[in-house]
Order: sequence, then C-alpha cells, then structure tokens
Amino acid sequence: QLQLVESGGGLVQPGGSLRLSCAVSGFTMDYYAIGWLRQAPGKGRERLLCIDRGGGNIKSSDSVKGRFTISRDGAKNTVYLQMDSLNPGDSAIYYCGAATSCYADFRYWGPGTQVTVSS
Repeated sequence: QLQLVESGGGLVQPGGSLRLSCAVSGFTMDYYAIGWLRQAPGKGRERLLCIDRGGGNIKSSDSVKGRFTISRDGAKNTVYLQMDSLNPGDSAIYYCGAATSCYADFRYWGPGTQVTVSS
C-alpha cells in the first residue's frame, strides 16, 4: 500500500530552521515525483518544491526561493525539506505528496505536519 508520512514539524522562532522528512513506503521514488505543499488557515494549498523521478529539483513557489531546499535519500526512501530563515508567514500544515511528475497533480498525500513560526 502506497503511503507517505511527514515528520519534523514543530514550533520554531522567526529566523530559525527546521528539516521536515517524508518517509514513503509501498513504492519507490524511481516511479513518482515527490513534492512538498503547505496549507495555512483560511488559505489554499500552496505547492512549494518538487523533486522528480530523476532526482532533479523543480521550484514551484517564489515565496520560498533561496530559503527552502528539497533533497532525497533513495536508500531510505525519504524526501527532506530544509527550511531556513523561517518567518511567521511560513506557519502552516506541511504535506508531502506523490505525483507522476512535478507538473502533474499530486495523487497521494501524507497526513501533514504542523509548522508554527512564532516568538
């Protein structure tokens, strides 16, 4: 069964960093692109970054340019989202998703992990 599980969220002060993890099971990342999205209260879901089946990064959102990076560990079947220079506007539930490509809609989702940036 295809499954994604996020972890690593929490409370962080403005200017701080967090690294989120997305553990995937039931499939290999050779067949799916994995991306990160977030949803803040009262807002729609925002695509952030995606890493395609070949391991290339595709940036989706200018709001995280230069602050967030995506990487993956094939041996661990895990994708990471490194978030630096966090600000209160980054507070949201963060999800990882799987898609046939980084240009396609995400078909599978994890339950999400909460990130709160506050002093």
